[in-house]
Amino acid sequence: MDERPSYNTWATSDRLIPKTFVRPFLVFTRVEASSGIILLIAAILAIIWANSGFSDTYFAILDEHLEVTFGGFHLDESVLHLINDGLMAIFFFVVGLEIKRELVIGDLRDPKTAALPVMAALGGMIVPALVYVAFTINEPNGVVHGWGIPMATDIAFALGIVALLGSRVPPAAKLFLLALAIADDIGAITVIALFYTTDLELGYLAAAIGGLVVVWIAQRVNIRALIFYIPLAFVIWYFTLESGVHATLAGVALGFLTPARPYFKPREFDARARAILDLHPLEPDSPAAQERADHEVVEMIQTAQESISPLNRLEHNLVGWSSYVIVPVFALANAGVDFRQVSITEALTSAVALGVALGLVLGKIFGISLFTFIAVRTGLGRLPRDVTWTHVVGLAAVAGIGFTVSLFVASLAFADPETVDLAKVGIFSGSLAAGIVGALVLLRTEKKEQPAPTTLA
Repeated sequence: MDERPSYNTWATSDRLIPKTFVRPFLVFTRVEASSGIILLIAAILAIIWANSGFSDTYFAILDEHLEVTFGGFHLDESVLHLINDGLMAIFFFVVGLEIKRELVIGDLRDPKTAALPVMAALGGMIVPALVYVAFTINEPNGVVHGWGIPMATDIAFALGIVALLGSRVPPAAKLFLLALAIADDIGAITVIALFYTTDLELGYLAAAIGGLVVVWIAQRVNIRALIFYIPLAFVIWYFTLESGVHATLAGVALGFLTPARPYFKPREFDARARAILDLHPLEPDSPAAQERADHEVVEMIQTAQESISPLNRLEHNLVGWSSYVIVPVFALANAGVDFRQVSITEALTSAVALGVALGLVLGKIFGISLFTFIAVRTGLGRLPRDVTWTHVVGLAAVAGIGFTVSLFVASLAFADPETVDLAKVGIFSGSLAAGIVGALVLLRTEKKEQPAPTTLA
């Protein structure tokens, strides 16, 4: 009798968590949740620095230009733009990897399973945008163009809040929030591509697309060496930057192109590993035996590497850098608002700040909750096990923490620094209020006992 736990088994022991879907999700969740603390520290440091006696240094560093010329390539960008256009391309590359994994082997591969978080994410984008438009529709200088700002959900902060609440939030609810945030990322990427693109340079855009085609062909002929793809990725990024399409979308496209399947399937890996290890044994402790052992180890390492998909390998190698370095550096560079230059009265009454803040709080709560209710009532989806409507409302509020991507969209939406600062005030206040409301609602849910680990016979 097979006594192995089913793929639906949840336990505190990691060895009982299925490897194909749930375990990678939990590892990703833990990284993102813990990185929220570092992200918060970076944001606070930016605000303190921007309002200190050294604020001139803060803004001078961000305005400093770096110029690089190599052959026909010429790059001249400020430090701030290199962070927002360059480092954030790596962040969006990781986002692209995560989205593709979800679409290929995760929850979003099944339309019925994906329907609920996708519907929830749709409501969490449409209603916040409408709230913002309602506040800014009659404002001058095109500030209504910032409607995309309150649509975003910051995975790091959202999962950090949920992690602090422990067993009050069941695992299925955490996975629902994560799937919702991934669907939200797809929406945010689409909005950036369609509505926050400047004048197009078709020649550069064609060159970038041509580079992506080269990547696709290289993968079809099994070119797997990173030394081939890294320079090509930089060229694609440069062409995308020069085309007028935001350069971070090059990272997303490359993430989507990364193979999600390993070169060797599990059965092939097993056969090759056995073939390597089943070679005739040699005399122990002899030079010939050591040489053979070294050869077998090298063969096993190569076989093991090729038995892990490039997507999983790259995500494993980059998610830490993205979460603990790139996003905090982005926050340090973008969260700095000199409140000595922003009137408190103006900030509290600004249509931009109010539209962003209320869009993040009220828009997310009503949008996600309403669309989830519609999906359940129409039969498009059903609530996961142990997830109540109180959980849904609490998670909807937590999803209103839109820090990272909201700041990113604000930098794209407005050219006027003062308007950007007002949007940042709305992001800070709205995200803070959303986190507090979400935590208070989730604290009202019944605390669940963690299941005891199951031992395998």
